[in-house]
Amino acid sequence: MAAEENAAEVLDVPELTAGAKKILEVASGLFYQHGIYNVGVDTIAAESGFTKRTLYDRFGSKDNLVAIHLKARHHRWWARMEEGLAAHPPSPALAFFDSYILDAETSDHGCAFINAAAELATDHPGYQIVQAHKGLVLRYLIGLIEDTHPDYDEAETVAEQVFLLMEGAIVHLGVDGDDRLLHSARDMAKRLITNGASEVELA
Repeated sequence: MAAEENAAEVLDVPELTAGAKKILEVASGLFYQHGIYNVGVDTIAAESGFTKRTLYDRFGSKDNLVAIHLKARHHRWWARMEEGLAAHPPSPALAFFDSYILDAETSDHGCAFINAAAELATDHPGYQIVQAHKGLVLRYLIGLIEDTHPDYDEAETVAEQVFLLMEGAIVHLGVDGDDRLLHSARDMAKRLITNGASEVELA
């Protein structure tokens, strides 16, 4: 519980003005399409229709803007994931996996959080956001598998393996430009979730 509370605090999005929301929306699109370090504040200001001074007044620094961008993206992703699970499918854990495949914001360039982690130094404020997001994803997946398969002694192991399948497949979605490996990973994840780690031959 303490880990979830700490993550929730780390991922909390500050209250933003209408202008700040517009800047954030533009910056988020640019960061995802072109990379965080390839996009300067001049470009963000010009594309959003605000001055650099306004950008700095609202966010303080580009680093802080990046961190808030990742926080806001987490909340959008999480809301879509919960909508996907609301239909109560036969396998909530597999539906959770599907949220990676169907996520509209995780498409041609792969996972925004993995991409950010590759660009950011570990002491950057955004890096902690990535860690908090991924930590919540894994803990939520563990909970889903424990709830739907209470007979599994190795539920955490299954969840970790499914998590790694999701992460690896979404990276290749950005690299390969198609979802073939995502679907292969989904098939393997389905066997893991259905049968448990000890019953699945991965070799």
